[in-house]
Amino acid sequence: MRALLVDSSAKAGFRLGEVADPTPAPNQVLVEVKAISLNYGDASGGYSVEDGKVNGWDAAGVVVKAAADGSGPEVGARVVTFGFGGGGWAQLRAVDTAELAVLPDNVDFAQAAALPVAAVTALRALRRFGSVLGRRVLITGAAGGVGRFGVQLAAQSGAHVIASVGSAGRGDGLKELGAAEVIVGVEGLAGPLHGVLDNVGGPNQVVAYGLLTEDGSIQSIGATSGEPAVYPPYSTVGPHGRVEGFMMGGGLGEDLAYVSSLVGAGKLDVEIGYQGSWENFEDAIAALLGRKVVGKAVLDVS
Repeated sequence: MRALLVDSSAKAGFRLGEVADPTPAPNQVLVEVKAISLNYGDASGGYSVEDGKVNGWDAAGVVVKAAADGSGPEVGARVVTFGFGGGGWAQLRAVDTAELAVLPDNVDFAQAAALPVAAVTALRALRRFGSVLGRRVLITGAAGGVGRFGVQLAAQSGAHVIASVGSAGRGDGLKELGAAEVIVGVEGLAGPLHGVLDNVGGPNQVVAYGLLTEDGSIQSIGATSGEPAVYPPYSTVGPHGRVEGFMMGGGLGEDLAYVSSLVGAGKLDVEIGYQGSWENFEDAIAALLGRKVVGKAVLDVS
């Protein structure tokens, strides 16, 4: 089968090549992949995946072989899939039945492929705040994949959402998704903050920390700024909130079914800022890592 293979000598760190078809374990289905999405994490170096291996966390397609143990959907089911170990950027994917969900009929493969890492990360990180009804929640990197889903899910939960973006233009459309305020960086940011979904890190995180309520928290999801977060002496001493490292984890099946149902019901907008053939993967990766993509980058698999 054809696949996007890790290649540390290639321009974008990947190349299209041939590899053996995967052999599914008893608790896995075999999926013919129709669309994949790129995340900052898997596109920026493969998380130490060795050369020649198939990377990629998010993929959507059609089941062509059911799981031998009887779990999961039957042949012909349209599914969205996740795998932190990779394997998604290929024509065929063997995936655990606990890491997939059957799609509503009106959710297409491109929309579905955009959901696993970005939407489930936003969902699970927000849950760490408890109730956000009437509370102020800051989302940094709000124009990105996780950020846009976070704005919508937090607003639907009754939060006063502050969307922080890198430039004024990247804030377009966020108020329509539910943001009460859209700011550039931390300009004009005021407290108190009950929670922060932080995709950017760096100095902005330090500012946000100083505005947390005593029971508030920052969920540190990413650090796309590439800058260190340097806390002044004693700024972390006393009755402050907390900074928590966030990892989405596995077992996405139930949450994938939930976010897919929201998309199908028209309650969750999937912004695809880049879509094209996986033959053009170099352009897509460059656009994503260069922060030129609003929402998600999705590639059609042929």
